[in-house]
Amino acid sequence: MSTPPTRGYTASKQQLLGRLARVEGQVRGVARMVEEDRYCIDVLTQISAVQAALERIALGLLDGHARVCMRDGGAPSDPDEQVSELMGAVGRLVKR
Repeated sequence: MSTPPTRGYTASKQQLLGRLARVEGQVRGVARMVEEDRYCIDVLTQISAVQAALERIALGLLDGHARVCMRDGGAPSDPDEQVSELMGAVGRLVKR
């Protein structure tokens, strides 16, 4: 049986899953707000909170990727490819 690869989030996997579960709950809460015909600004405020939580999670994943995956061989071996991969991920996050 092979050992699963070490990822940038491996050490904090349970914490990451907990944060994702909270975001999932927030999204369900937004849906409930819409079902209850809540005030638009209140719904938008909650959507903004969900987006902020996801951005924090994504930044943590990027940090873990740079600190673990890129150093320990999980990323491409060519430094230029590593930079391209990382910047592509950053670009997708900020492209909104």
